[in-house]
Amino acid sequence: MKIISTNVFVGPNVWASFPVIRHVIDLGFLENWPSAKIGTDYIDALVDALPGLEEHGCSYREPGGFIRRLREDEGTWLGHVLEHCALEIQGVAGTDVTFGRTRSTGEPGQYNMVYQYRQRDVGLAAGELALRLLMHLLPQSLKDQSDYEFDPDFDWEDEMRAFVLRAQRKEFGPSTGSLVKAAEERDIPWIRLNQHSLVQFGHGKYQKRIQATITSETKHIAVEISCDKEDTHNLLNDLGLPVPQQHMVYSSREAARAARRIGYPVVVKPLDANHGRGVSINLNTDEEVEAGFDEAKQHSKSRAILVESFVTGFDHRMLVVNNKLEAVAKRVPGHVVGDGEHTIAQLIEIVNQDPRRGIGHEKVLTMLELDSQANRLLAEAGHDSETVLPKGEVFYLRSTANLSTGGTAIDMTDIVHPDNRDMAERAIMAVGLDVGGVDFLIDDITKSYKEIGGAIVEVNAAPGFRMHVAPSEGQPRDVSGKVIDMLFPAGEEARIPIAAITGTNGKTTTSRMLGHIMKGSGRTVGMTSTDGVYVDGKLSVKGDMTGPKSAQIVLRDPKVDFAVMETARGGLVRSGLGYQRSNVAACLNVSADHLGLGGINTVEELAVVKRVVVESATDTAVLNADDINCLKMADYTDVDTIFYVTTNPGHPLVKEHIKSGGKAIVLESGMNGDMLTIYDNGLHMPVLWSHLIPASLEGKAIFNVQNAMFAAAMAYSFGVDLDNIRHGLRTFDTSYFQAPGRMNVYDELPFKVILDYAHNPAAIGAMTGLSDRLDVKGRRIVVTAMPGDRRDEDILESARIIAGHFDHYICKADDRRRGRGQDEVPQMIKAELIRQGVEEKAITVIPDEVEAVNAGLEMAEAGDLLVILGDDSARCWKQIIYFNASEEETQAEAATPNPTQTVEFEEMLDADQTLIRDERGVRLARESSEDAD
Repeated sequence: MKIISTNVFVGPNVWASFPVIRHVIDLGFLENWPSAKIGTDYIDALVDALPGLEEHGCSYREPGGFIRRLREDEGTWLGHVLEHCALEIQGVAGTDVTFGRTRSTGEPGQYNMVYQYRQRDVGLAAGELALRLLMHLLPQSLKDQSDYEFDPDFDWEDEMRAFVLRAQRKEFGPSTGSLVKAAEERDIPWIRLNQHSLVQFGHGKYQKRIQATITSETKHIAVEISCDKEDTHNLLNDLGLPVPQQHMVYSSREAARAARRIGYPVVVKPLDANHGRGVSINLNTDEEVEAGFDEAKQHSKSRAILVESFVTGFDHRMLVVNNKLEAVAKRVPGHVVGDGEHTIAQLIEIVNQDPRRGIGHEKVLTMLELDSQANRLLAEAGHDSETVLPKGEVFYLRSTANLSTGGTAIDMTDIVHPDNRDMAERAIMAVGLDVGGVDFLIDDITKSYKEIGGAIVEVNAAPGFRMHVAPSEGQPRDVSGKVIDMLFPAGEEARIPIAAITGTNGKTTTSRMLGHIMKGSGRTVGMTSTDGVYVDGKLSVKGDMTGPKSAQIVLRDPKVDFAVMETARGGLVRSGLGYQRSNVAACLNVSADHLGLGGINTVEELAVVKRVVVESATDTAVLNADDINCLKMADYTDVDTIFYVTTNPGHPLVKEHIKSGGKAIVLESGMNGDMLTIYDNGLHMPVLWSHLIPASLEGKAIFNVQNAMFAAAMAYSFGVDLDNIRHGLRTFDTSYFQAPGRMNVYDELPFKVILDYAHNPAAIGAMTGLSDRLDVKGRRIVVTAMPGDRRDEDILESARIIAGHFDHYICKADDRRRGRGQDEVPQMIKAELIRQGVEEKAITVIPDEVEAVNAGLEMAEAGDLLVILGDDSARCWKQIIYFNASEEETQAEAATPNPTQTVEFEEMLDADQTLIRDERGVRLARESSEDAD
């Protein structure tokens, strides 16, 4: 069994509406060995390794269902087993994932194995470890038949422990994870900004950030104060709040002298450490203080160490959010209770059998350990790990009560005394934290510190939430929800409006039109497109940016308050959407393009991929009623409104939709031309004559009329008034500045030139139709090509479409041959043109694009129309506008600095790529981002 290829989907995709990993796996000869046939011993060993599999319901939807599938009849295939193991391994590490699906690819022995993940690296590692486990457990007879490279040193327990520890470094910690969960419960989007705990909540201009429990509203000076224990102590002391006596020292001799001055017992701790590191308590002699000083120094970034009076009482963490005490937890150091029978080491093992305890932050409690600190405390008490404690005797393995070292927490929120509540709130307000923790020692939290004493021993910025959201005893507290409510008060926006646009042709022009309309309406628009990422009309990142990573660039930009997401097939197939949902989504059309690539072989399969964009919309789906594949998408949406677009005023379905009060935009014919007309709940609203749209070339470019209709429908769906829609459409043209490579017209030569990035039969047909409708006094000349990775039938179809519509054909190739020979594609086009009746003398084959474009420009004469279907649009446009220009003019332009600074940002496409692996699972290559259409 081996993994052939891998996709990591970061958003909604064809498999699920949430992140999943897809492995294409090949079972090899194990296709003939389902689980029960391999044997009972194999199944038993698997369940022993991952006992949680017994809870998997599988198709039976009840605990034990998956085990039943393993054992009954011949069992189930190992691809299905691998899916469940990948999920369970993540579960052992504390990641709650349950979705999986395994389906045949159609190739014998090969399967699409899909499973849910939360963190990319953890999910991938879980799949790889699951594969190693399944292969390791195989009977020797089957291993002997396999060419798999078995690891003779494979130890499951060691591997699993290492995986859990690695996963914890990658996954969110309990505090960050609880904040993310609280945001999800409040429908607030989030984006992880690094591999640690830096998270963005909200999109665009509405975003707020956290790092652990530090928020973007936390004042830096407050954090600095809380990190300096001496400053904190002095500040609170000056306000009359209860704090212990304290001295800062720099040597062990000073520490002992300070301890004597304060009076034993004392506490010694670093000035700037946290999580209880380097803290020694209840020290009663100079020797103990000097040893405590040495311990503290190991954990201090500065040379300063604090000596303070030892205050007795139980350790309480009091959490204040937005100046209000929200939770109190009584913390008890990790300990064991003697039973008169078991040794301390055995008692630790018994305690660690509690299913709530795990490695690090894996679970709500952390396992106890016999480490150096525990052994020191044992030695001081005259014990060792083999000591048998009397029944009922408590022995503390830690001097501090941190949960990360095995401590427990008891919720005390509802019984805290009002004086103590007020004290904690005043302390956090004095320091200036929006989220802060007060470590308070008192014998009884239900009584006032004014009566029985008590002291604040520390104030924490970024306090941990685990003890409050999952206490060992008592009621969990939604402290994370309080933080999110503070960052996003009721009624405050967290999301920017998102418009998503997909289809085979017209996406970029429609996206630009909509962005232009919204900018004219006062919005700061972030837009992804095949040309790059634009923010407020300025190019930010150059390149084909239509995948998930580019979408996140827009959503992370603090200026943006409206997003237009051009969403292409390539990104959807490789990585899914880069956002969970849009407000308004449009599918312009679905036609043959890139078929045979990425497992998409038919137009219907391509429609399923593009449907993901429409399925993710929440408010409105704008659909092409003239395209049956778009029309069918209406059955898969869960939106409030279907908004149809049609150029056929007699469309029967649209007419019924309008009669029932639905929304539609219709191209209606009249005496003065064609009118874009919106229908909404019985209202008939003329928008604009098509010939008044500059991008339509006086209405002759029907495809751009349709693009304008989509842009108008989407803008209207966002509440833009008709005047702004009209103005936007009337001021948008297809100049190279506004729409590079999209029907750019150049009239400064004796002949007319149109440059367009048409690269599939439908787009080439649209440009051919436009050529037919234009009034041309001379000849029609076309420079044509097709990408080399298209099917033979698509290349030949493009030739059939243009045959007979031009007077001369210059056949070229794109710069990247994509597996084709140097002149293979242009020769195929030439041969098909001849078969369609075009005379050979009317055809010229020039494989190089630069030479082909120059030949077309040289050939054209006054009154001619030259249509160039260019691959490198920028280079082609320069050839056109500098044709016959003097050398001085060309050099002067080349020396002029580009006013728009762009960044080559290919590395940002990494998350949009498919991992291609060889038989050994080694990454070999990535699909090019140029395949994104």
